[in-house]
Amino acid sequence: MTGLASLGATGLGRFKGLLGGRSASAATPVEVSAARASNRELRQALMLLRDYEQSGIGWFWSTDSEGKISYITEGVAQKLGKTRDELVGESFHSLFILDRDEDDTVERTLPLIVSARKTFSELAVRAALEEDEIWWAISGRPQYSASGEFAGYIGNGSDITESRRSQRDASRMAQYDALTGLANRHRMGKKLHATLTAYKAAKRACALMILDLDRFKQVNDTLGHPAGDELLKQVAQRLKRIIPETCEIGRLGGDEFQGILPDVDDRGRLGDMARKIIEMISQPYSIEGSRCVIGASVGIAVAPYDGIDADELTRSADLALYAAKGGGRGMFRFYSCDLHAEAERRRHIEDDLRDALAKDQIYLNYQPIIDLKSSKVVGLEAVMRWEHPELGNVPPSVFIPIAEETNLISALGDWAVRKACDDVVTLPGLVSVAVNVSPAQFGNPNFPTVVTQALAASGLDPERLELEVTESIFLADDGVIEQMFKSLKVLGVRLSLDDFGTGYSALGYLETADFDKIKIDQGFIRGITEKGSRNVAIIRSIVALAEGLDMVTTAEGIEAHDELEMMRKLGVQQIQGYIYAKPAGLDVVAEAMASGEWFIEPNGPSRYRNDRMTVLRKIGLIHEDHRYDATMRNMSRTGGLVEGLVDVPAGTQFVVDFGEGQLGVATVRRSAGSMMGLEFELP
Repeated sequence: MTGLASLGATGLGRFKGLLGGRSASAATPVEVSAARASNRELRQALMLLRDYEQSGIGWFWSTDSEGKISYITEGVAQKLGKTRDELVGESFHSLFILDRDEDDTVERTLPLIVSARKTFSELAVRAALEEDEIWWAISGRPQYSASGEFAGYIGNGSDITESRRSQRDASRMAQYDALTGLANRHRMGKKLHATLTAYKAAKRACALMILDLDRFKQVNDTLGHPAGDELLKQVAQRLKRIIPETCEIGRLGGDEFQGILPDVDDRGRLGDMARKIIEMISQPYSIEGSRCVIGASVGIAVAPYDGIDADELTRSADLALYAAKGGGRGMFRFYSCDLHAEAERRRHIEDDLRDALAKDQIYLNYQPIIDLKSSKVVGLEAVMRWEHPELGNVPPSVFIPIAEETNLISALGDWAVRKACDDVVTLPGLVSVAVNVSPAQFGNPNFPTVVTQALAASGLDPERLELEVTESIFLADDGVIEQMFKSLKVLGVRLSLDDFGTGYSALGYLETADFDKIKIDQGFIRGITEKGSRNVAIIRSIVALAEGLDMVTTAEGIEAHDELEMMRKLGVQQIQGYIYAKPAGLDVVAEAMASGEWFIEPNGPSRYRNDRMTVLRKIGLIHEDHRYDATMRNMSRTGGLVEGLVDVPAGTQFVVDFGEGQLGVATVRRSAGSMMGLEFELP
């Protein structure tokens, strides 16, 4: 007999036991009746147990004293791809995978329990299958002979695969971001804490990157949350392609991401990775048929130098991110101890900006816009300035992003429209004035009323007011934008498309958007005279497009004669930049326009040079086997001015040690006394 039917032999033995060894004929009628009843119950129990096994709800097993299978339900054998006969005699442990530890299970404890001959209940184990995943909950009880010797185990099991998967899904939801599939804040926090704790004794390094998306809120507000969610998914996919598989990447919430990079402290490598992240994230996205562009800022801290525990290292990376955003966005910064003061200064600026208008600290300067053929001033662009009573002049690159984040930009923008109209109407002549309009303003249904009231109060001719908007306004609902264009055009004002080619960058909207001017962003101007620059073709195409649509072209940020001459060759009509004039106060502009007309001749360097930033930073210069201390007085993307060594020959190559593990290769291009100009091997 096989299976539970074999228990019939036991039932027969028990039946004989009831007879006390006597023959059936010698038994009393009462004893025979009792034995027959017991046998019927046994057969009924066998039928019920067999039906239970065949239903697949549960199964039975037993082993001998050596842990070898003596009985196993046929259905279990089939799931394992074998017959019962093949399994009988095999080790009971061979039914399961016991060398993995998934989701903190206790399946590795089974051999210990069995060897200790203990009773166990509902122990979760995984079937020994590579292709399929089946989980069982097994229970077992040790059996002993009449003499007290261990005889093996008997037990039962049930399928818990579905509940196990549900538990795992729930566990995953608790540790992973449902939208992007990346680790969530909870998991990233645990991972960072565990990594730093394990690395502390061994003095191993671990880098932490915190990434924040620039202009994401604008996309979310204009295209809607579903589009924002899709954008976050695409950002996550791009990050996965950049961050090595040995590292952990997670979404902390909103538009903030984090990367944990174990055993990485090479700041050159980290800088390259951060730069790639910014470049990749800044590439255009296609969202629900629309094309949009965002940016990214990155803060980096490295343990144990910038923090030895998770909280300290996170604060350091946050400060570095804060500095990157405050420096103009689209940048990365490493943590340094002076960032605490910088962060405090930024918080101070944010608090004081709320009262700056009421305290008359905000004012407008005006930068001339020049007709390239005649050198005549044909317009002015209103540029907002803030004179802080303690900090002095706070650059727009600092306070405008803060105003956008704190929802102060609309109030500042509406004030600028009113003030520009009031100022320009007092000037001699008929120059126009251009005022920048934020997406938040342009999306406000009351904005045409603001413009109407500003024109009426000042008496300025509507044709002399030019409203500059960026391509990002087209992320909003088409119907809303179309209605706003109509409302503003009815007023008679002019509309200018600012920073063309740097934002939404789809040409379809130009068919319906009634612009009067396209302004070419200075990002396309920089390096245009360098050999192989593709910006020449881009600007030539923009000029041709504008001519075809009867729009004026203005090039922004022109500083050098080589750039100006290139704009002339490409057919650009108007120029705005330091080569003609910097923004000036209303009194200066009024004096220059006293005759009613203003002509300016270009005055600037022959060739453009990258912006240099004063740094006054102690550095090390390494040449062959020698290291020298020096001071870097200023720095640009391509080089810097260094003081400290005397009469160094041009062509000398140094490894520049910027501190905190940052190294770069540079070559001396010019030298005079203790000063020398370095050119970096990599920007």
